[in-house]
Amino acid sequence: MTTVLRADHSRSGHAARRPLPAARNRPRWRALAGAGALLLAGLARAATLTVGPDGQHARLADALKQARDGDTVLVASGTYRGDVAVIGHKRLTIRGTGETPPVLLADGRDAEGKAILVVRDGEVLIEGLEFRGARVADRNGAGIRFENGHLTVRRCRFIDNENGILTSNQAPGRPGHLDHLIYVGRIAEVSIRGSRFQQGHTGHLIKSRARVTRLSYNLIDDGPQGQASYEVDLPQGGLAVLVGNLIGQSARTQNPVMVAYGAEGPAWPDSRLVMAHNTLVNGLPAGGWFLRVWADRLPPGTPVHLVNNLLVGPGQLALANPAEQRGNPSAPAAGLLDAEAGAFGLRPDSPLRGQAAPAGVLRWPGGEAALQPDAEFTLPIGTRPLPPRTRWSPGALQD
Repeated sequence: MTTVLRADHSRSGHAARRPLPAARNRPRWRALAGAGALLLAGLARAATLTVGPDGQHARLADALKQARDGDTVLVASGTYRGDVAVIGHKRLTIRGTGETPPVLLADGRDAEGKAILVVRDGEVLIEGLEFRGARVADRNGAGIRFENGHLTVRRCRFIDNENGILTSNQAPGRPGHLDHLIYVGRIAEVSIRGSRFQQGHTGHLIKSRARVTRLSYNLIDDGPQGQASYEVDLPQGGLAVLVGNLIGQSARTQNPVMVAYGAEGPAWPDSRLVMAHNTLVNGLPAGGWFLRVWADRLPPGTPVHLVNNLLVGPGQLALANPAEQRGNPSAPAAGLLDAEAGAFGLRPDSPLRGQAAPAGVLRWPGGEAALQPDAEFTLPIGTRPLPPRTRWSPGALQD
């Protein structure tokens, strides 16, 4: 799994401005080139610090106190109780090693009343760790609290936290509940790929207020015991591109809407929703909404594009806005291999196989989005590449 979050450096939580045209940036690049030797010299001194029973440090927090910008911290397998910290480095990598991910177990402790790890700023990569049991006084604790800069999270697990990943610019959580598995504030951009979100309770599996939200080839599924509200909540619109995701709602859901767009406002002025080759499975017997768009809370005429999505089970689309719709068939749950077990592929004898027209690329003034998937989600996490083909099926899985 990979999650990438980007915020501007203004501390305000608003999105970073678009870069100036290349010609206007040339003087700045000359200045940066002049500093290149100094940058390379600094990177050459980067060190590797080790954490674990046989490492240089017994705790991650101790290693972070000694780490310098550009360093890598390797954490051995094991359980690290109450090992919480603030990361204030401009560039840092934290990577789990060993056969099983090292577990950062909150055990009643937190960093600054926020999280197990607080990422203050800079460019930070966190890979191969497990975050468990985050609780704080305001019931808004997180495995990782991201405040500013650029954060990439790969192959990490978030279990039994009030929030998995929580960014800046958030409202307080609801007392007594485990809230959203990931909650992204009003930042510039978030990209989530090849990740797995399951067994939510009360809150949403993914909630993003970002100006740009990209969800690609993820499993976003309540699971039989899950009781989440929305599976995907995009309350303030923005550019949202969802391609190749498996999205499932259980019969125990707290809300009949699976994907919500623009429910709260105020919306980003450049809002647009793009959904292509997603499989949406509604397990609510009474039916519900695969997608609900709150047009009255979005900029007038906000575009909505729905291409080659597979809608499984009872439900409907509540769009309000005029929308581009092509190749979005409905199917019963029996048309999948085993929806209850999470096998969301079409049955070999399904008449829908190979019936989708190529999705192509969507272009608009100032942007574009590839609608044709080039990968699929694969268990337990991650993706596998999709080879080129002449015939396509609706939904996220082709084989």
